[in-house]
Amino acid sequence: MLMRLLCILPLFYQIHSSPSMHPSCHDDERSALLQFKQSFTIEESASSFPIACNRVRSWTPEGENSTDCCSWHGVDCDEDTGHVIGLDLSNSCLLGSINSNSTLFHLVHLQKLNLADNYFNYSQIPSQVGNLSRLTHLNLAHSMLSGQIPLEVSKLSQLSSLGLGWNQDSKKNLLRLGRVNISSTVPNSFANMSNLRSLYLLECGMYGEFPKGIFMLPNLRILDVNHNEDLNGSWPDFQYWRSPLEQISLARVNFSSELPSSMGNLSSLIALQMPSCSLSGSIPSSIGNLTNLIYLDLSNNILVGNIPSSIGNLIQLVLLSLHNNHLTGLIPSRLANLTQLIILDMSYNQLTGKIPLGLRKLTLLNELGLASNEFEGRFPIFIFNLRNLNFLDISDNYLSGIKWICNMTFLHVLDVSNNNFKGSLPECLHNVFYGSKLRMISLRGNKFQGLLPRSLANCTMLEAFDVSNNQFSDTFPSWLENLPNLKILILRSNQFYGKILESPETNYEFPNLRILDLSYNIFSGNLPLNSFRNWNALKLDKKDHPLTYVHEKQYFNVGTHHLYYYYDYSMKITNKGVDTVYKKVQDFLRAIDMSSNRFVGEIPKSIGDLKDLNMLNLSNNILTGHIPVSLENLTQLESLDLSQNRLSGEIPPQLTQLTFLEWFNVSHNYLTGSIPEGKQFNTFETSSFEGNLGLCGNPLSKKCWDFDSSPAAFDQTLDSPGFHFEFGWKILLIGYGFGFVVGVIIGNIAKTRKDDWLKKAFEMTQSTTITIMELEKGTYRN
Repeated sequence: MLMRLLCILPLFYQIHSSPSMHPSCHDDERSALLQFKQSFTIEESASSFPIACNRVRSWTPEGENSTDCCSWHGVDCDEDTGHVIGLDLSNSCLLGSINSNSTLFHLVHLQKLNLADNYFNYSQIPSQVGNLSRLTHLNLAHSMLSGQIPLEVSKLSQLSSLGLGWNQDSKKNLLRLGRVNISSTVPNSFANMSNLRSLYLLECGMYGEFPKGIFMLPNLRILDVNHNEDLNGSWPDFQYWRSPLEQISLARVNFSSELPSSMGNLSSLIALQMPSCSLSGSIPSSIGNLTNLIYLDLSNNILVGNIPSSIGNLIQLVLLSLHNNHLTGLIPSRLANLTQLIILDMSYNQLTGKIPLGLRKLTLLNELGLASNEFEGRFPIFIFNLRNLNFLDISDNYLSGIKWICNMTFLHVLDVSNNNFKGSLPECLHNVFYGSKLRMISLRGNKFQGLLPRSLANCTMLEAFDVSNNQFSDTFPSWLENLPNLKILILRSNQFYGKILESPETNYEFPNLRILDLSYNIFSGNLPLNSFRNWNALKLDKKDHPLTYVHEKQYFNVGTHHLYYYYDYSMKITNKGVDTVYKKVQDFLRAIDMSSNRFVGEIPKSIGDLKDLNMLNLSNNILTGHIPVSLENLTQLESLDLSQNRLSGEIPPQLTQLTFLEWFNVSHNYLTGSIPEGKQFNTFETSSFEGNLGLCGNPLSKKCWDFDSSPAAFDQTLDSPGFHFEFGWKILLIGYGFGFVVGVIIGNIAKTRKDDWLKKAFEMTQSTTITIMELEKGTYRN
């Protein structure tokens, strides 16, 4: 699945003391600054950029420049009066709370205040901020503040010019409250701030109704309220309003309405970002009037209908994302006019027809996403002449053809899964993979045949390789063993065959392999013990690492804007007995699936070394021997499937210590004895154990004090390796005695009558008696 995120970041204002001569700062302001510093602890963990921690540390009441606070880092003074007019304490590692009695509010001449990226303990924004009536710039981003926005903020009448950077234009200033846990409604009074130029309220817990009047502010250029999921809004009518808005960013804000046709009057708009906003209806054709647009992201909404051909007017577009909507029809031919496009993503819609030849003009394309549509016909070879193309996802369509794959040395990600491609991989691949930058390849769900190209061994950057559900016929690709970055190898549902040899000449290392799926093939021989021992990646500890996914990511700079996108690798494997599609693959997921092959022999005890393994499936093979006790070491195991084999003996009671185990299946083996009880084993259903006639105990109906004396059950039980006798010594002695007495009586009758049928009866009874005696001694042999 191709994902993208446009991040338009305003530059933080930087305040620098003027190198020219200026009067020393006022004693009361110097004292106020020192007291403000003393109200905080300076901790590196309180900032994303701890390198800046020395900024405030350098403020001292003694030493050189101690009396002139205007020379302190982050302090800016008026050259004529010496009053402190600017304070830039962003990224200063301040840890503590801002209280209403803070000496900060004594600096009444402040015009610019930047407290971004500190840690203010979720304290509230004090209403005393209203004392700073001369403020033209206020930056509180990433500062861990909370509570309501005080009304006094909207009364700061000098917040007249708000923009992108202090150093760019002294007349442009910024109100930025992003990434602050305000948990507040947006004050209606903000709609009265007629001089406001830029308003940032991103990801700060806003809720309620967004005031429409803010859209109509006469000087507003930038509106960014991204990632406030409890905030609702609707569009005003722009029909009679020529708005100066240049950037509208409303990602994950609930605008559950249609885009207004009057939106075409926002002629100054450069960026429109509205992913995941519950937008409905069709894309208005008037969007073609926004000829200054550079970024257009309407992904993850409920938009329907055709893509308007007027979108071809937006010749300055760098990003066009209509991903994951309900759009239908053909790709407009006029899309070929958008020759500046770097990212084009129309995946997950219901678009039809052939991929238009006009796309060959989009020579700057870096990402092309056409996945999960209804495109058909031969895939156009010209796509591979787009020399800047790094990401190509055409999965889940009805495309065919084969020669297209020959020219792709520039690609990082290639996903052609679930199409109608067939035949052998072309010989040209043997040259293509030399020097390749490919990191992820998915050929899943086609009809490819023949051998895997051996030149894949030269793809040293390859992280994921999936050829599942094809018709490849080859041996295990041991020649991939030294790829340093390979994390995922999926060969499921093909015709791979043969033994996975274990001689020193084929000591497979796979240093970073995390997921291996060999299921539904014709592999034979013993389970590859050396492979288990050398997959060091499976032994890594998770520790405190954050949740990350296997993906490829790239960055772009377009002017002052920062653009990045990434591709999340997906896969389909069997987990907990169910075929599961993973749209994202966690970096720490560890899985081995060797089910539905012809592996024989015992499960190696060394499997217990794979201590971080999450999923293990060895079902439907010809494995024998006991379940190794070393499995108790797999403390992270969530799914264990050993069903449909010929395993014998008891289920090790030590497995009850696997507290993460949610799925356990040992059905249809020759297991005997009592099913362990306690912890996770109390949650498993009967189906986990069925088909083992020697097993007893919960959840089976057969209790361990029951004995089924039917000949079929008795014979099956005796035939089971590791047969375990399930009744007490009293019953055994009674059977022994009964057999002896009957034997004597029948023997006497046989001597007098010598009937053949009585001889046979005696021999049968004697045989039974001897059998019971042998069982008593433990010497029975079938």
